[in-house]
Amino acid sequence: MSILLPTVLALALDRLFGEPPRWHPLVGFGRWAGALERLVRQHLGEGVGAGMLAWALAVLPWVGLVAALGRVHPFVEDALAVGCLALALGARSLREHLEPVRDALAAADLPTARARVAFLVSRDTAAMTGEEVARAATESALENGHDAVLAPLVWFALLGAPGVVLHRLANTLDAMWGYRTPRYERFGKCAARIDDALGWPSARVTALLYALGGRTAAALRCWRRQAPQWESPNAGPVMASGAGALGVTLGGEASYGGTRHERPLLGEGPAPSAASVAAAMELVERAVWGWLLLLALLALVGGAR
Repeated sequence: MSILLPTVLALALDRLFGEPPRWHPLVGFGRWAGALERLVRQHLGEGVGAGMLAWALAVLPWVGLVAALGRVHPFVEDALAVGCLALALGARSLREHLEPVRDALAAADLPTARARVAFLVSRDTAAMTGEEVARAATESALENGHDAVLAPLVWFALLGAPGVVLHRLANTLDAMWGYRTPRYERFGKCAARIDDALGWPSARVTALLYALGGRTAAALRCWRRQAPQWESPNAGPVMASGAGALGVTLGGEASYGGTRHERPLLGEGPAPSAASVAAAMELVERAVWGWLLLLALLALVGGAR
């Protein structure tokens, strides 16, 4: 089976059904990783080496299992390809979380907008203004458009089902362990660095697709000038390009854990609004269509040889 067909099937399954309401594999993986963390910490402490071992034990057996099962039979390989990619995708879930924020902002229902955006971001939301809610939601749309949509598609094209599993589990561990806190400063360093490495190619592809799907010249300019100022090597290109493509200004001040942080400005144009949240969702959608078009062109070129 070519790359294009399972990609289309997986995207269709995600759009029709979304994430499983119960028994999601990532929930089970989270429990597995948590148990491994406790075991490794108990015997080896919380150093960088202990974190590396815990990461390897948490991720590599599942990647190896998927790779091994794919060799059993071509039908099994195809089913795994579609199934793993569909489970890794979060396009419908992202839209289901963003739409209530957009609708609440459009209705000037700030309490509901704050409550709904809290499901998307880790920053403090209780005292957010409408502009801050719109900014947080737009940033989440762009960043999660990479993490939960474009990155799985790119890694599927690169390494098939094992690549999807590798990226998704590594990204999950970064969300669990990749914090600069006393508990995870050393133990989680491996998880954070590996997630950065795996996200590097897909973030650049996403930034390019965002640029092509919006105000291209502005997006490329913001990507070049502003992305290096952002702390994350992957979120910077994605959000700078996305903000430029949308024609809005993101970044700036945000509150985390009761502390205000001044972040670099990204993009150019007015402050975000409910319309910006809707536009960000559509930009992610156009990026997916752009990726499918690229896969189709590659398939045509390959078939013509």
